[in-house]
Amino acid sequence: MEKKDNWASGDLYEPFVGRWSRPVAKEFLKWLDVPLQRRWLDVGCGTGALSQTILNLCDPKKVQGIDRSEGFVAYARSQLADPRVTFEVGDAQSLPVDSDLYDAAVSGLVLNFVPEPEKMISEMVRAVQKDGIVAVYVWDYADKMQLLRYFWDAAAELDPAAVDLDEGPRFPICNPDALRGLFQKSTLNQVETRPIDIDTTFKDFDDYWNPFLGGQGPAPGYVVSLSEGKRAQLRERIRASLPFAANGSIPLIARAWAVKGIK
Repeated sequence: MEKKDNWASGDLYEPFVGRWSRPVAKEFLKWLDVPLQRRWLDVGCGTGALSQTILNLCDPKKVQGIDRSEGFVAYARSQLADPRVTFEVGDAQSLPVDSDLYDAAVSGLVLNFVPEPEKMISEMVRAVQKDGIVAVYVWDYADKMQLLRYFWDAAAELDPAAVDLDEGPRFPICNPDALRGLFQKSTLNQVETRPIDIDTTFKDFDDYWNPFLGGQGPAPGYVVSLSEGKRAQLRERIRASLPFAANGSIPLIARAWAVKGIK
């Protein structure tokens, strides 16, 4: 099955995983502990969740967001009017920024979708000043990103070809050992990793399922490719597997793996 991931609409991405990126970003930035009034580069900024959290928590001098999706950049610009932040369309593997300019280069939920992650990290290292920090976080697709694990496990039971799209086996870089090795290979110093777990409780099944109908990303892209009958079959298989609470909510957790290093 062709692995074609669609990232175009911020309005559709936000209710899917954009909303869960913000609490991860908050814990991620606390861990980095970058001083106030610094210059930040947000690589693969998407809808602006991480940039917005930097503005809220870190009192930055400047935030520059870069993303390859014109739709996401347009959405981020529409949501964040703060004069300290700018967004630009660009490639994470060849960043349109000067060298040695930023105090921190960060990225959220992007690294595994980049064809050559080593180039992205190399470009982030290039962009920061000496003693600057480079850091990323990615979902733990193979284990504790539960909203997707329930989805793909159910999909694979009905359609063995769905395994080819499952982010767990597709993205082996999304674990602490692989992330640490990537950063150490890039000559960064003081490399550390950590898990970030957040609560992702859905108020009901519609709150869980409806964002999968937006087509943004591997799982929603798979859903919209199905016939109406197969889509309904998948929906009911997932519904039967989810851990519903007595009030009808669905208490899940999402884990991200974070890694940081110093230039």
